[in-house]
Amino acid sequence: MTPSPLEMPLLNAKHKAPSIRPIKAFRHFRNLIADKEDTAEVFHIIEALAGKAFIRNAKRFLEAPNARAIMERNVDLPEMLDDHDALRKLSPDSLGQAYVRFMEKEGLTAAGLVAEFDRYGAEFEKRHDITEWYGDRMRDTHDLLHVLTGYGRDALGEQCVLGFTYSQNPNLGVLFIAYAGALEMKKQSPSNAPVLKAVREGQRLGKAAKRLAYYDIEKILAMPIDEARAFLNIGEPKYYKQAHAAYEAQGIDPYNLLGQPA
Repeated sequence: MTPSPLEMPLLNAKHKAPSIRPIKAFRHFRNLIADKEDTAEVFHIIEALAGKAFIRNAKRFLEAPNARAIMERNVDLPEMLDDHDALRKLSPDSLGQAYVRFMEKEGLTAAGLVAEFDRYGAEFEKRHDITEWYGDRMRDTHDLLHVLTGYGRDALGEQCVLGFTYSQNPNLGVLFIAYAGALEMKKQSPSNAPVLKAVREGQRLGKAAKRLAYYDIEKILAMPIDEARAFLNIGEPKYYKQAHAAYEAQGIDPYNLLGQPA
């Protein structure tokens, strides 16, 4: 039986923070460019460049006012987020309803992201510590961040969400993917679209916003989406929208970039 996070140590005594391995990160990045839907490659890159980032982020979470209450409830986020019937009972303008529409349109599930992570992590033993638990919480709220920020699942939208995520929970692997992916976009599809500005704006918006993982996700899902964005202080992604407009003006489909056949 998995222990409650309140009973877990910050870091399992058997675990050591991995060293930073840039060559491994670059190899997995090339794999990701070849198939941008292979989410397991993202986890490999983040792990290769994380160092002590996961430990620092978990420790910072423990200092948050809501941390103990969140750990005490220990909601199974994938199970709750995949209960679309329950989320549909929320008000039509709620974040929860917007999340359901987004996930069903994209053909995604929270459990699917967990499965991708498990595919990546098959070689690793479960640690049952707060560092791992909080890392899972960040993973499970990734698609919810797409809905809250307004960034789509196009290549630039993913890089911008990662820029946002980096400022919320710093990790060099996340930042590397954000900017390396943006540069690859510029290389594959030359354009005057403000791609790098959009990613940098994502960083700024993430820094200004409250950290989603520090709050009761169920309560935020029940809020009208505009109210949820205001509560979390999430601003509008202007450069992202400008980049889409610039691509479309040049006859380039922004949803068909990176890892797609010509």
